[in-house]
Amino acid sequence: IYRNRLVMEDDDVANPETQIALSEALLLDDEAEVGEEVTDKVEFASFGRRMILNLRQTLASRILDLQKENLYLRYSEMLGQVVSGELYQVWKKEMLLLDDEGNELYLPKQNQIPTDFYRKGDTVRAVVVQVDNKNQNPKIILSRTSPLFLQRLFEQEVPEVHDGLIAIKNIARIPGERAKVAVESFDDRIDPVGACVGQRGSRVRAIVSELSGEKIDIVRWNEDVRQYVAAALAPAKLESIEVDPVAPNTVHVVTPGDQYSLAIGKRGQNIRLTTKLTGWHIEVKRSMAAASFEDQKAEAIKELAETFSVSTAIATQMADAGFLTVEGIVEDDEASFIAATGLDEVTAKGVYAAAQAVAALTRGESIDE
Repeated sequence: IYRNRLVMEDDDVANPETQIALSEALLLDDEAEVGEEVTDKVEFASFGRRMILNLRQTLASRILDLQKENLYLRYSEMLGQVVSGELYQVWKKEMLLLDDEGNELYLPKQNQIPTDFYRKGDTVRAVVVQVDNKNQNPKIILSRTSPLFLQRLFEQEVPEVHDGLIAIKNIARIPGERAKVAVESFDDRIDPVGACVGQRGSRVRAIVSELSGEKIDIVRWNEDVRQYVAAALAPAKLESIEVDPVAPNTVHVVTPGDQYSLAIGKRGQNIRLTTKLTGWHIEVKRSMAAASFEDQKAEAIKELAETFSVSTAIATQMADAGFLTVEGIVEDDEASFIAATGLDEVTAKGVYAAAQAVAALTRGESIDE
């Protein structure tokens, strides 16, 4: 270890650790002058054993502090970026990853895609969403469920998005199940949906693979809310879309009878994601076109089975009891529904709770996830 000390007049030395008298400086450097610095070697042998051990501990502690500070500053600048880490350990509430330099990265359970499955040693990609420095102990939090992670994957897989020719306007996700991405092109020659999908779906397929099979719907953004909602509700075909003249941010959608379940989606996924994506409340109603009772019942059984992810037998049991629609279920109380259908209590309660959630969504109400 070497130290630099400022050369002072012999009578002006106030701190011998940072200053040195000119007469002493000339012994180290015969060209030393007042106001300059001279360097001399620190001899540990003169310290004594106890002071050397103290110095060793102090240096080790300071180096560790500098490493932690550097880690915190480095990852603070990487907020919102995708990083990779090797899975080192899995705990109940989070996974511990190690980056290339052995730094610890944490992926909490709630930030993991439910369908993810990793083994120790696997490489995991995620986006940096939070960097804490509590008690000078940096903790880097990652996420695979954040919409930002999906956006970064599109930027990596689609050159037009990376170059700014296509903008991602909004993203709505149910991690591990389904996502909707609204895109807009700034070049009339570029189809934003086609560019994001890629030739034979190559680009979006790579993203789906990274997200453990999460289905992705790419929607063309439009200033006209009716066209935007129609595109977001795809693949359902709609009869009409009207903006409510009184209720703010509300649209009324009418679907053909055979398209109603598609518009709602399983467990209300389609309408829930569309609401998040567009920012508008969407009220969905079935067309009142005439049809025979048997056709209506058959269609109702099919829709009940798809909406609640139950067997055709259970859906038929509900229809035979007179419950042909979601609205018909929620109009009755839970006890009456259980008694009328004859379903086992667990199944009946699950269906009734799901019906309430779907009904709230079709009325444009917000519900907890």
